[in-house]
Order: sequence, then C-alpha cells, then structure tokens
Amino acid sequence: MKTIKLFALAGIFLAFLRPLPAQASHVEQLSVDGYNYVVIGAFKFHRNATRFAQRASKQLHLNAKFEMNQNRNLYYVYVLSTPSREKAIAEALRLREESELKDTWVYNGSLTRQNSQAHAGMDINPVSGNAIEQVQVDSPPVEEDPASQNPVAPETATNNTGVVTNESKVSEVSLDADATGKEFVFRISKATDNTPIEGEVDVVDTDKMKKMGTFKGNMPVRISSPDGSSGNVTLTCDVFGYRQAQRIINYNNPQAEDIEVLENGNVEVPFNLNRLQKGDIAVMYNVYFYKDAGVMRPESRFEVTSLLEMLKENPKYKIKIHGHTNGNASGKIISLKENNSNFFSLTDTREGFGTAKKLSEERAEVIKNFLVQNGIEESRMQIKAWGGKRPIFDKHHTRAQENVRVEIEILEDK
Repeated sequence: MKTIKLFALAGIFLAFLRPLPAQASHVEQLSVDGYNYVVIGAFKFHRNATRFAQRASKQLHLNAKFEMNQNRNLYYVYVLSTPSREKAIAEALRLREESELKDTWVYNGSLTRQNSQAHAGMDINPVSGNAIEQVQVDSPPVEEDPASQNPVAPETATNNTGVVTNESKVSEVSLDADATGKEFVFRISKATDNTPIEGEVDVVDTDKMKKMGTFKGNMPVRISSPDGSSGNVTLTCDVFGYRQAQRIINYNNPQAEDIEVLENGNVEVPFNLNRLQKGDIAVMYNVYFYKDAGVMRPESRFEVTSLLEMLKENPKYKIKIHGHTNGNASGKIISLKENNSNFFSLTDTREGFGTAKKLSEERAEVIKNFLVQNGIEESRMQIKAWGGKRPIFDKHHTRAQENVRVEIEILEDK
C-alpha cells in the first residue's frame, strides 16, 4: 500500500473537545444513543474535510464520507456507520493495524443532531476502550489559498483524452444500509431527455433550519426523521452546470404528482435539472489550486470536465471565467511553463512575482487553456480577473478560504 500523508495539510494542531465526565471514561459505561462511526479524521474547515475524504477514497480505496458533528462543531470523516459497537471497534482496530490511519477512533452518538451535554456523543479509543478527551484536528490558519503545500500526485481514472472519468467523484454523505430512518431515492436527471446526472441533494429540517446531511443521488439513501413538528424537509439539488432545484416535502407523508412510493417503501423524488442559462453565474466549488499557483490540484479534474461537457453539449454557449483570491497582497506566483499542458501538476513550472489580480487571472486562464486543449474554441471564452475585490467573507473570517474561487458566467446560450 502506498504511503500518503493524509494529515499533511498546513498548520495541524491539537484542538480540545469539552471534557468528558469521569464516570463515563470507559466504553462499557457509555450510554449515548446513536450510531457508531469509524472516524479517520476531524476537520474545522469544509474544504479540508473534502480533500481528506477524496484522498482516502482514491488512495486507500475506502468509502470515505463526512458530516458536520453538531456536538463538536467539526467535520468528521468516517468510513463506516453501524449500530454495532463491536463491528465499529473491530474496523477501527483493523485500520490502525493495516493502514497508516493509526489514530482511527470510534464516535458513538449522532452526527446530525445536537444533544444535551450529558448525551453529546463520545469519542472512543478502540484499543483501550476509554473515552477520548481530545482529538487531533486539522485547522490551518487562513491564508490566500488554503490548499496544501504537499501536493498529492493525481491518481484518478482518465479516459484516452486525459480527461477524468466520473469514478473520481466522491460523495460527501450517503448513509449505509445499517442506518435508521426512511429510504429515499433522489432521481437526478436532465430535464431535456431524463439522462441520469451524478449529483447530491442537501436535506434540511425546514422548521429548525438545520442541515440533516448531503446524500448521493440515483441510489437508495436512508434519512433519519427531522426534529421539526411539521415533518417538512427542504431538498436542494445543486449540480455544477445546471440550475439549482429546490423543493419542500413532508418526510412522514411525501406527496406530489411526481413523487412515487415504491412497493419496498422507498420514496422516489425526481430532480429534473435545466442547464445554466444566459446571465447565470455558477461557482466552481470543487476546483482547487496549489498555493500561490495558477495550477489546478488533481481533485479539480471532475468539475472542469463537467464544464467541458457542458460546452460541448451546446456549441452556442459563450462564457466568462471569473478568478478571485482572498485579499489583494502581491507575492509569489507559480505558473506553468509555456507549452506545458499538465494543468494538474507542479512539475515543469516557473516561479515569479505578481499581484493578487495577476494570480486570479492565471487561475482563470489555466481553466480556459484546459478547455481549449480539449476542443473548445478560444473565441467562446473570456477572462475576468478580480483579485480580492469581490470577497464572499472578510479576509480574516474563518471561512475566508471560500474567497479563493472561480466563477463561470453564461454570456450566451443560444
């Protein structure tokens, strides 16, 4: 098995969770209700949890998922959820023994529901059976680009054009068959011809305005009952290249002309998505760049390929690619050398100095060059570099890394 540095993100340190009661220091004494999760990492930032889950899935061949632990205010990346504590302990011990995930532990409780302090969930050391009073948390300081300085070589599957295939996409959350609740199938497809689309659906408790999870489409997923008295849940499907679709259904009695309850009890909820239209602007949330570089990270392949497919599907599309950074400070810029078409690697690059606007321009430009190399006419694309002039958050905010982004504006669609 290849050795990889899954915890090599900058600025790792220990973050302390609230102390556990002394009388609940051993696994036999724990009485928290909920599932047992085999946890391989805890993260403060959404992006870092995404990267970690992707790497664990691609390089260790694990079914890695993640969800916000409402009781810890941290994203927990886990590879198994089960009502059997013995099964979870056994899997955690196996991972500690057979992989580099030496700190794997078991969390007993609910990830999606915030409980009282006395029943707030327990982190358990699978070796000693003792409750863990502190877990190692990745929490890098906010910087212009929070991407790791320790790049991981691309390991995603590609077709004969060098374009990544759909196997590289990682689902954020999809509960396994052991989970409790009602089974749903979110049928995500193109509105024009009902062709299935790979995507996910966010489920929110409408009364409590609380996210219950993100679930993979076109496959059965099990969702627990909402806390709200009405039983209503808001479903949002946001797939890059398509207009966002949202609907509210009643969890206990899901009814609509297009909703079907199957004989096995599964509830099928369709999402027929329409392509982006003139005037729409879509954020490429899953496109990441190396630090101080106009070079994409390997995990960006899936989303830029989705953009490529959209442009090939409709030759009338014309777009503007907007580049943004966090802040306006000048500094080092790493660029691809001329004629280097490896858009996802720091090999064969050059180092220079420039403004934040220049960096945002190079990041937009590298996406355009990827599209040109794969058959899209350059005349169909424009570039707009903003630097840090249009932030989503203050540059010192805990979510400031989301300022580092690329947006696609549809100029023409017919």
